[in-house]
Amino acid sequence: MAPARRRDPRLRRIRVALSLAAFALAALTATGAAVWAVGVIERAAQRGIVDQLDMAGLDWATVTTDGLMVTLSGTAASEAERFRALQLASTIVDAARVIDGMEVADPDALAPPRFSMEILRNDDGVSLIGLMPTAFGRDGIRARITALTEGAPVTDMLETADHPVPAGWRPAVEFGLDALALLPRSKISVAADRVAVTAITGGHDERRRIETQLARAAPPGIDVSLDISAPRPVIAPFTLRFVIDERGPRFDACAADTDAARDRIRAAAAAAGVPGEFSCLIALGTPSPDWAAAAVSGIAAVAEMGAGSVTFSDADVSLIAPHEVDEAVYDAAVGRLDAALPAVFSLDASRLPAPVEERPEAEPAEFTATLSDAGEVLLRGRIGDAQMRAAIQGLARARFGAGAVQDALRLQEGLPEGWARRVMTGIEALALLHEGRVAVQPARLTIEGRSGDPEVSDAVSGLLAGKLGRGQVFGIDVVYDETLDPVAMAPTPERCIARIDEIVAERKIIFAPGAARVDSETGQTLDAIAAVLRECGEVPLVIEGHTDSQGRAEMNLALSQRRADAVREGLAARRVLVSAIEAVGYGQTRPIADNATAEGREANRRIEFRLRTPPEEAPGRDPAAEALLEIPVAIADDEAPRPRPRPDAD
Repeated sequence: MAPARRRDPRLRRIRVALSLAAFALAALTATGAAVWAVGVIERAAQRGIVDQLDMAGLDWATVTTDGLMVTLSGTAASEAERFRALQLASTIVDAARVIDGMEVADPDALAPPRFSMEILRNDDGVSLIGLMPTAFGRDGIRARITALTEGAPVTDMLETADHPVPAGWRPAVEFGLDALALLPRSKISVAADRVAVTAITGGHDERRRIETQLARAAPPGIDVSLDISAPRPVIAPFTLRFVIDERGPRFDACAADTDAARDRIRAAAAAAGVPGEFSCLIALGTPSPDWAAAAVSGIAAVAEMGAGSVTFSDADVSLIAPHEVDEAVYDAAVGRLDAALPAVFSLDASRLPAPVEERPEAEPAEFTATLSDAGEVLLRGRIGDAQMRAAIQGLARARFGAGAVQDALRLQEGLPEGWARRVMTGIEALALLHEGRVAVQPARLTIEGRSGDPEVSDAVSGLLAGKLGRGQVFGIDVVYDETLDPVAMAPTPERCIARIDEIVAERKIIFAPGAARVDSETGQTLDAIAAVLRECGEVPLVIEGHTDSQGRAEMNLALSQRRADAVREGLAARRVLVSAIEAVGYGQTRPIADNATAEGREANRRIEFRLRTPPEEAPGRDPAAEALLEIPVAIADDEAPRPRPRPDAD
């Protein structure tokens, strides 16, 4: 057996070292490959999740990776958004690898979007633009607009947001749609707290009517802005009349062609002593672009004289001075006015002579026409001949109605020249009034009375100036009476309830003892109330039933309810819309007199009507006030009993 060779210990150590180095190199290579692979996976996962979140509009979420684990962080607007972000991340990597590090914002701290809607209407249809609550229902708005506009096409560009409908949004939208129905060319901006209406109407009267109607229909708590314009009217003749007499300085008529011209006229009037604001109509038809300069010169001339009048009828200017004005002052005023008037204007000036005492046997010529409040006209005074009489009667009957005219006219020869024209002009001017009187005399025509037209004085002045011509003296004392204005006096809920109260005060609604049946006398009262309500339309009313204190309270309460219901049903039977009318019985709980007397008990047995007011909205949160709240906290001593501690969560 051959002896074994002995290994060299140094060689063995070298081999071991080489083996360890090779193993370490292999391990290092494997580790590097693994790290590189994990990095590739991390970047791919992060990029894929970020792309998914951006496409879904969830750019508030931040994505970080740590190895194969993915962490989502950030503040979500709602729990639904947080859950959606988790779902999207789980479509890229396994859900077990997604760590939820997101928070959800406090819902109370999130301000809801400001909902607003623009409604544009013209001849092509209606367009809707803006943001509205999802729950409000855009289909209902489109259907309502289609019905209000008789089928006009509706272009819907509204967006919606899933937030609660804000307080005030519904009444604001309803008011906006009501305005839309009245205004074919309009832009209506609707928000929960404000409605702005910008529109053009067909004329001045239509604008006044719509403005009045919308102002009265404005919902409580909503700021309403109305900017409704009308095409400028055409005035012919274009008239301005400034007067200073015993009543003080004033305008019988005022017209201007521009805002700047009106401002100049108002400034001149203020310098002449006209108090406060006055109406001056912006209109078309001025004879010259220098109208304001001419008007200012005329006003200054009358102010210089201290009395008299200046009348502009197109380019004809008539300056009249009473005899009390000093002749030198008159001459100076006329000279300055004649020099100041632009070339197109023609001045006719006169100073009235002092009155001459007439001989008693000379009866002065005079014609009067009186229009009563009932519309009846009485013609009295002197006319020239039968042909003139027939012409005057024909004009009066055409203006006031054949059955409304009576005459006590007398024929007289030798009447002043132009008498027939002055008489017929006076009748035409009287036809512009509701009631009044016109008097025609040789040297003067005067008219006085009332009208429901706010611009009646301008209309009368323009008519007299145009028909009578230059140099004619006339006086105007006509006033606007709001109670005669059908626009200003249109029925309102307040006026309607006042009229009903007057009816009930005069004819009390009576029921037989213990009964709730409407008798014939009460039926007549309901007839009168129903007539008012049919004229007023749908009015939000409460019909209140009340009793005296005799009998049990429960029975009285039920009886009062039956009586209130009977009145409501009686109105419905008389073709009154009762959907907005509520019947409430109060029994004996609201007496207005002493139940200890027969008179008091009779007064307490009654039916009352009142307007139903909308319920008050609950006040919202006030963060500033809440921040000042102090909540006392008591610190328990060591002996105070405490709940058992929860076990630690493993």
